[in-house]
Amino acid sequence: MKKFAKLLLFAWFAAVALHAQQDWIRTGTGLGVEKIRLAAADFKVATAATTGVAGAPAMGGTGGNTADLTKVFNDTLWNDLENAGIFDMVSKSFYPLQQPGSPSEMQLNAWGNPPPNAAMVAFGNTFSDAQSLNVQGWLYDVRNAASPMVLGKQYKETSTPEGARDAAHKFADEIIFRLGGGVPGIAESKIVFVSNRTGNKEIWMMDYDGADQHEVTRVGGIALGPKFSPDNSRIAFAALSRGNWEIMMYSQILNRLVAFPRFGGMNISPAWAPDGLKIAFSSSRTGDSEIFLANTDGTNLKRITNFRGPDVSPVFNPKTGAQIAWVSGQSGLPQIWVMEADGTNPQRLTDQGYAVSPAWSPNGQFLAFSWFRRYGPGAPGGRDIYVMDVATRQWIQLTHDGGANDFPSWSADGRHIVFQSNRSGSEQIWSMLADGSQAKQLTFSGRNSQPNCSPK
Repeated sequence: MKKFAKLLLFAWFAAVALHAQQDWIRTGTGLGVEKIRLAAADFKVATAATTGVAGAPAMGGTGGNTADLTKVFNDTLWNDLENAGIFDMVSKSFYPLQQPGSPSEMQLNAWGNPPPNAAMVAFGNTFSDAQSLNVQGWLYDVRNAASPMVLGKQYKETSTPEGARDAAHKFADEIIFRLGGGVPGIAESKIVFVSNRTGNKEIWMMDYDGADQHEVTRVGGIALGPKFSPDNSRIAFAALSRGNWEIMMYSQILNRLVAFPRFGGMNISPAWAPDGLKIAFSSSRTGDSEIFLANTDGTNLKRITNFRGPDVSPVFNPKTGAQIAWVSGQSGLPQIWVMEADGTNPQRLTDQGYAVSPAWSPNGQFLAFSWFRRYGPGAPGGRDIYVMDVATRQWIQLTHDGGANDFPSWSADGRHIVFQSNRSGSEQIWSMLADGSQAKQLTFSGRNSQPNCSPK
């Protein structure tokens, strides 16, 4: 009996320790607070009486395709709110039969009591003509009968599916901002990535949810490692050009490549300083691959590492700009290191296996990276995404037994991570919440890798 009691006690302590390890992370999705129970009623195709706007189409008189655009809006809004990671979305099967299209049609008790039992309800209406889609949306606290309205917004977009998606993204981000502690949503953000679907490896872009995938560059060879500038105006990447690997710049304002110096040697893995004034990258121009700093026009080049073995994949602390994490082979297998932005005080963060692709969280507290902890022939374990608290060196594993996972990138809200995985049979882009839940595949055509989230 004593032996059995000791085993029980050991199991209890092990469970507590595991829970404690998983509980320390506070990325915005695991704050230990109850999620808001939110309903999102389907927006209604409006009448002039409903909207109060002169010339609005009568119910059913859509001027073309209002019903279709409204469905796009409704589907997008629901997905945005569900993907936010901070709401308990009320199933539409629990909604009242009569759904509101305007404040006068809102019945608070019908939504605030079972079966929906919602705390907040988003609702509204749409109408369109050949040129524009007009949306009116409200967010109500249905348990505050005295003053229920939390938010009221109007949007005017093009009368296209893209316009309907844009309106839904904007309304979703407003709701997320109001109910998510003042942290802006990411529904309007973008992801750049590498794809070979046109024959060459080029830089592509898509919405945060995988919609509107399109090619950005046409270098005609191999382009890798795209990174958004902090002001979202440029994309830095590495490309094989004229037999050499060079850092290139693409302007989102001019929609074309812009000049950046050629340094000689192999130049890869660019990263922006948070103030947008400097760029770090790996270069072999002096022989061994080292980390260099330069102004964003390529001037004032300075080497900041000088170690035996390759040094690649620098990334700035986006909160302070005072630290750089990078991958170094100075101790043998690649490991994650961190140093001051001038190259002083280097410290090793990982101590085993094969660790690559560091990505700093927006608050500067965490590093996400790919870690093959049990590296070696026949050794068990997979290549998974981990998150480490830089100050304490505590870490947790986010992906488990799902193929090879690499190149994590944080969303601007710190609640999501996009990454590359071959768990579905080929390299594709996936997203998940920053606690590892709600993994979703975003790309399906060709081979897609090395995602990077826009700063807003």
